[in-house]
Amino acid sequence: MKTNEQRFSRRRRRIFGPRVPAAAPCSSSTYRSSTSLTNGAASSRKMNARGPTPNEQMPNNRNKPPEIDAAEGSVVVKARVADVYKRWLAFEDYPKFITAIKRVRKLDENHFSASLVFNGKLHEATLEIMLRVPERRLAWRTLADRSALDHLAAGVVCFTSLSDESTCVNLKLTSSFGGAVSRRVGIYLHGFKMLMESDSEHERAQSSI
Repeated sequence: MKTNEQRFSRRRRRIFGPRVPAAAPCSSSTYRSSTSLTNGAASSRKMNARGPTPNEQMPNNRNKPPEIDAAEGSVVVKARVADVYKRWLAFEDYPKFITAIKRVRKLDENHFSASLVFNGKLHEATLEIMLRVPERRLAWRTLADRSALDHLAAGVVCFTSLSDESTCVNLKLTSSFGGAVSRRVGIYLHGFKMLMESDSEHERAQSSI
């Protein structure tokens, strides 16, 4: 007889696919990825080698659930964990290092209006902060709207202080908007590292004057 935990795990795998492997230790930039399908999509990937007979209907792919792509990566940033966490809270600055986001406007404490571009297509979405654990974790997701009813994207960032001047940033992304999520995770983390360390150097230079 299956336990509740086994049933939940099986249901999760059926909907979201396999779990993304845990990231390697944050001694250098690391990126891992996996691709899964939403419930019902797996069977639609089976291809028929022959064409339909006159009495058969053409398959309807309009309602095919989008693929869910997930990736995880980590990078070491030369900055204090408090400063790193604070910078990730500044959603308006996301276009500076998350290339898929072109514009962000704050709506309230936990919601932001954003313009996203994937595969050359513009999407207007609402970003919602789902979790804040100061200097430890931040999670957000996109809310469905008219232009992307079947799409979703979510992110979780974890912060680990390695020293007074160094922080490990671990980023997990899940998206059905398309594109190579594993490649984007690396780009986003590298962009954030460059932005954060550039700001830190500028601040140190200003304080020494």
